[in-house]
Amino acid sequence: MPELPKSFLRSLASLFPGDALLTAPAETLIFGADASRRHALPCAVVRPESAEQVAELLRLAHAERVPVYPRGRGTNVVGGCVPLSGGVVVSTARLNRIQDISGEDFVAVAEPGVVTAELQEACAGKGLLYAPDPASAKFSTIGGNLSQNAGGMRAVKYGTTRDWVLGLTVALPGGRILKTGSRCHKDVAGLDLTRLFVGSEGTLGFICEATLKLLPKPEASASLLAVFAAEEDALAAARMVFAAGILPTALEFMPAEVLAGLAGLGPVPWPKGSGAALLFRIDGSAEAVSADLSRLRRAVTPARPAHLDEARTPKEEENLWEPRRQISQAAFTFGPDKLSDDIAVPRGQVGQAVRRIREIGRELGLTILAFGHLGDGNLHVNVMHDAALPGEAERALKAKEAVLELTISLGGTISGEHGVGLTKLPWLERMRGAGQVEAMRAVKAALDPHGIMNPGKGY
Repeated sequence: MPELPKSFLRSLASLFPGDALLTAPAETLIFGADASRRHALPCAVVRPESAEQVAELLRLAHAERVPVYPRGRGTNVVGGCVPLSGGVVVSTARLNRIQDISGEDFVAVAEPGVVTAELQEACAGKGLLYAPDPASAKFSTIGGNLSQNAGGMRAVKYGTTRDWVLGLTVALPGGRILKTGSRCHKDVAGLDLTRLFVGSEGTLGFICEATLKLLPKPEASASLLAVFAAEEDALAAARMVFAAGILPTALEFMPAEVLAGLAGLGPVPWPKGSGAALLFRIDGSAEAVSADLSRLRRAVTPARPAHLDEARTPKEEENLWEPRRQISQAAFTFGPDKLSDDIAVPRGQVGQAVRRIREIGRELGLTILAFGHLGDGNLHVNVMHDAALPGEAERALKAKEAVLELTISLGGTISGEHGVGLTKLPWLERMRGAGQVEAMRAVKAALDPHGIMNPGKGY
């Protein structure tokens, strides 16, 4: 790992006084890993408190060709913020202010270190909704969500993070600060640079502030759990719901393996041996939610659900959704080790994808769980195995590769909401083709000519 130039270190010490700069390995060690469990030791860590500090850092780093790695809470699972080449990790921990929440413009302005759930709660307190709701919302940050274009269970109705960003303040290599977009909910003047930076995984610039779209907070919500004897019946029920003109806020799919794993954690309401379950949430006015819940029940009835359970109050909904939140824990009933992946396929291909993923597991002697956001075709794939057994870790890797090959063959994507990062980099060109990847690199070269921003990631 190359060392930082001494003159550069002196400049860092002046720019980031006190504990805003960390250089001792014992202090920087934790900043070298993320939830992918990949690790590399950074040469230094800085904790800026302003966009101006970030811009000056990027001026210095650009001049000295020093790699820079933006970092939120390190919750991403694709190695997106691992400092491969040493360099400087830029933590957003102290860029954590909510600058504005406007009920007139229906916007929020937040720095990248704001925890997503804290922004949601602050907006809700003013009767407003910030809709993106990744599973990591309680501990991930707005900056990380922007970097990976995070999704979540509400994406079927409300879309992903990118759909809620109106404008950005971005520090670019060389020290320039770029402001994109506006506070307007409709703005089509010029190229949409805002959407370019969202999902760029920190490879183009450092997002210092985001102007985010808000909606009035829905008056009410309700949920419905529908359990079926056969997987095909559950998938048919989902098609019937959309055919009936119902757009759920969330629609989660849990196949037989997941239901069995959840039953291993404790009592469950569905019959033993059930084939699959659908979990719906709807929101809106109290009158509309009541009517849509009745419509939802009628829509799934022809698929002969073996169990129906509805929830109309926040407490009832909390209880109904608890099993969905326990899937990660339940997965370990099938093995002590897990290879996690995130894919998406066209919605009409979900059934085939789940069946063929199950077959991949059987061929390799492993249990693979494929579950998740049925409403937009985004599946989480957990390859369960015991790495202590000879050859099993290798079979798990083969399974993951086979799942990604299958995904591409079905016209799907290797990542629906977690990004490409480091772990999926070899697969991007196979999915997008050399021409698209070349175009991505040309965009990066225009904004980051020396390649200092999160090098080795994304594309």
